[in-house]
Amino acid sequence: MIPELLQSQKDYFNTDETKTVSFRKQALKRLKAELIKRETAIISALEKDFKKPAFESVLTETQVVLSELEFSIKNINSWAKPKRVMPALMNFPSTDRLYSEPYGAVLIIAPWNYPYQLAMAPLIAAIAAGNTVILKPSELTTHTADLLNAIITSVFKPEHVSVVQGGVDVSTKLLAQKWDYIFFTGSVNVGKIVAKAAAKHLTPVTLELGGKNPCIIDATANIQLTAKRIVWGKFVNAGQTCIAPDYILIHQSKKEAFYKAMRTEIKKAYSNNPKASEDFARIINQNNFDRLAKMLVNENCCIGGETDAKTNYIAPTLIDEPKLDCEVMKDEIFGPILPVISYDDISEIDAIINSYAKPLSLYVFSTDNKKAEKLITKFSFGGGCINDTVIHFVNHRLPFGGVGNSGIGAYHGKLSFDTFSHKKAVVKKANWLDLPVRYAPYNGKLKWVRTVLKWL
Repeated sequence: MIPELLQSQKDYFNTDETKTVSFRKQALKRLKAELIKRETAIISALEKDFKKPAFESVLTETQVVLSELEFSIKNINSWAKPKRVMPALMNFPSTDRLYSEPYGAVLIIAPWNYPYQLAMAPLIAAIAAGNTVILKPSELTTHTADLLNAIITSVFKPEHVSVVQGGVDVSTKLLAQKWDYIFFTGSVNVGKIVAKAAAKHLTPVTLELGGKNPCIIDATANIQLTAKRIVWGKFVNAGQTCIAPDYILIHQSKKEAFYKAMRTEIKKAYSNNPKASEDFARIINQNNFDRLAKMLVNENCCIGGETDAKTNYIAPTLIDEPKLDCEVMKDEIFGPILPVISYDDISEIDAIINSYAKPLSLYVFSTDNKKAEKLITKFSFGGGCINDTVIHFVNHRLPFGGVGNSGIGAYHGKLSFDTFSHKKAVVKKANWLDLPVRYAPYNGKLKWVRTVLKWL
């Protein structure tokens, strides 16, 4: 089935219909109408999959997608138009242009943590760029996956866009095919599998992965506001966010005040009993619950620590001074658990941050602008914030992506369109003049060439 579906998409792409800008624009408009009509159903599906609050579904899923969609519809004509660039003096007289060309048949593999947004956002960009798409949603969020399939089926012809559902076996079959582009969002380990499969065919990839994101709080930080912003950025989606703060590095003089402020802000957000709060999501499944619960064993949970295996509930939790070789500090947590490590001098944090691979995000809380800027420039990471968390994701003018182990490539806004477009350079040479200096014989022309090349 998969090879036949892929071939039908390649055949359809070769008809050139998807390359027409008006065709792409109409497809995106149809998709927009369908998504608006089904927003309530999307919110319901997310709630069924892991008790995601309606507010979070709108804020982090449906409206993010609609914003990307509207931005693409508004700008697709200018994005797709060939761009004129300054010609090289050696090519005089010529006109040089850059064409945005769709890659062809694209595979998008989406994750479970934001199963709607992280499926639809790259899909919109791939369509806007003129590609055909096979979308593989996560098998862990079945209600959202089924709804995605229904939406895609109602809007697109299968040879243009299709959804293929299934588990690891289906992903393996998909990755065995020869694609023109692969876009993957998920874990580092699976990202390496995707990269290896793509390398076999020299297929270009975007890998949106993750990492152990540090959050630095210095002695000058506004602690109450810092706590408020960390509570939101860390515990939204029950911590199942690739750019959530993964661990805190705090100046020892601020630690107790930070704990007090965190207790206050967690209570404000989720009440004295977060388990009963309608605003706190659940862990996606039993396996991830067990993995997270194991991190709490023999640790000093100074805030939270409560769990309920029957409902996959883990309370918003802070762990005081865990050892660097303990379970919670080994890998990305991806849950509502926040280790807190204190330091006396800012130089102490270097060894900790550099002991991990380059993270997807880094956050600094400080009122000392020079110190904050120094930290932001010192460490390599995908993107981040000073005096906030997570919010860099929402600006479509900023690229979103990792570096090193946390990912390859970036997207959002126009960069999403560019991600799914090959940039084809074309020089149109005029015939009314043909300078002879570039042609053999070269005797006597070397000085001229050196002079001209200085001005290129």
